[in-house]
Amino acid sequence: MKFAIALFCAAHAPSSRRALLFAQAALAGGHEIVRLFFYQDGVYSASNAIVAPQDEQDIARQWREFVSAHQLDSVVCIAAALRRGVLNQDEATRYQRSAVNLEAPWELSGLGQLHDAAQAADRLICFGGP
Repeated sequence: MKFAIALFCAAHAPSSRRALLFAQAALAGGHEIVRLFFYQDGVYSASNAIVAPQDEQDIARQWREFVSAHQLDSVVCIAAALRRGVLNQDEATRYQRSAVNLEAPWELSGLGQLHDAAQAADRLICFGGP
């Protein structure tokens, strides 16, 4: 089965951990992840500026390692990212900001990427949200 996964909550939220566990189990079960799409507060999961307290799991780091290890198509919504100060080098330069906190393996792109993923997948699974 082909899954598209959308994450709407920040890395420290329980739903982010559940999404990561689901994605890991999907791949372990022989399924395919068409795309991971990080939207709304989910963009914080892609920020390399997130620091987890020592007594908590670093879910943002775990997402980064998971995406890199499996070379997954992982898109961060550009509008949501800009609104929350999650910037790659191009956007930091464009908006004359000094901080860059979004690097590989993440890709900034629009909401159309979520639509495309939903069309290509058998199931769209969403975690978190309002």
